[in-house]
Amino acid sequence: MAVPVRYLLAPLVAWAIAQAAKVTLTSVREKRLNLRVLAETGGMPSSHSAIVMGLTTAIGKYSGPASAPFAIALIFTFVVMYDAAGLRRAAGRQAEVLNRLVEDLVHMRGVQEARLRELLGHTPFEVLIGALIGLAVGLIL
Repeated sequence: MAVPVRYLLAPLVAWAIAQAAKVTLTSVREKRLNLRVLAETGGMPSSHSAIVMGLTTAIGKYSGPASAPFAIALIFTFVVMYDAAGLRRAAGRQAEVLNRLVEDLVHMRGVQEARLRELLGHTPFEVLIGALIGLAVGLIL
């Protein structure tokens, strides 16, 4: 059974808009085109939130808010958004601490280690904006 395109369109368009916004905002802030953010985690807005909220909105719109697929999608959306704003952000903070410890070891003992990536998650505001993009796209399409 093929998945109707109407269920895929909203999340994919929401993801594309979020990614375009991320490139635009980063490029304006850095005063140069930065396409690298397309492959990185974190940043404004959360494309993860946009895609899952777009999917959930499309499912609610076409299957109904009382349907089992909508309930499953809604739970999935909350898990993804919680992970983006909570768990991965906490991992980023731990990476900051570990990087400081490694710097101390470099100065004290000459130990060389690669730095850990510190921007792993999103702020709650970045998640909210991504979710609003997904919601808007899902309602419009």
